[in-house]
Amino acid sequence: MNPADLPRAVVRAVRCAVADGELAAGAVVPERVVVERTRPGGVGDYATPVAFQVAKGAGARPHAVAQVLARRLAQEPGIEDVEVTGPGFLCFVLPAPTAPDVISRGIIDDIVIRDTRGGAAFLPPVDAADAADPALELRERVVRDCVLRLLRTQDAGNTDTHAPVAPVAPVAPVAKRDGDVIARYGRDAAAWAMLAVPAKETPAFGDVLLLQSEASEFFRVRYAHARARDLVRNAAQLGFGPEAGDVDEAGALLRALADHPLVLEAAAHHRAPERLVRQLVEVADALLDFQYRVLPQGDEKPSAAHRARLALAEAAGTVLAGGLALLGIDAPTRL
Repeated sequence: MNPADLPRAVVRAVRCAVADGELAAGAVVPERVVVERTRPGGVGDYATPVAFQVAKGAGARPHAVAQVLARRLAQEPGIEDVEVTGPGFLCFVLPAPTAPDVISRGIIDDIVIRDTRGGAAFLPPVDAADAADPALELRERVVRDCVLRLLRTQDAGNTDTHAPVAPVAPVAPVAKRDGDVIARYGRDAAAWAMLAVPAKETPAFGDVLLLQSEASEFFRVRYAHARARDLVRNAAQLGFGPEAGDVDEAGALLRALADHPLVLEAAAHHRAPERLVRQLVEVADALLDFQYRVLPQGDEKPSAAHRARLALAEAAGTVLAGGLALLGIDAPTRL
């Protein structure tokens, strides 16, 4: 099972448990649930608090609800283990993701990105009146617009559902000492700094935003996107293109890509763009470590392994482009 399929599996388990009488008929079946990677030291790979959503209507304690759902979910193909922890958290162990599953099912379709040049043109637009509201302080406007894009990407078929929406409260403003951050750092770097920390925290600005080196996370993410595009161009010059297939020794990149739809869902649910920022850094760092294995070396001829690695690198570039577009930041194809 791809991690992106977990939320649907959980909703299905709740629905079936209600239909079969294992949970009271008054239990509300949520339309969506948030599944997130467990924190370091936690149980399993992923966890969800869905039992707390369902417990009140079911007239039962969250732990009892979670046990009912755990029994059902343990029978789902592709779930290795389900455990109930604490007062009612469901924790899952999944097999390691594979490149074909990640590329074909978990990434491109599920995050509303259809074009390998990036996702900006395909994202539902933020209302122009909201974006231009002079009553909103600079950072509040940046955070608000990003949250609206996240929400509308998660519900692309109904772009009016979440409007108007305030992202979070409160939003700490840019400190006066930082002055005109747009003029000093540029629109994209300033937006990155404003979105990289929780909204209630004051963003940190510094010369690292202007560095074109590995010391800057902002640079690494955009550079990784440009490298993905370079790899595709260079492969074309060598006469081959991407083709999904098995890829070995790419666990960090596969895991980061498989988690991406879940991160988007959680970032929208919690109205927390910083979650997306952190995940883009993870994807970028994994891609930059992986990039040296993509193209043939020396006298090597392009093979199925090279095509599969290229497909994985291209998927990572697509995710980085789409993620940057959600942040309102440009994704250059050359740096």
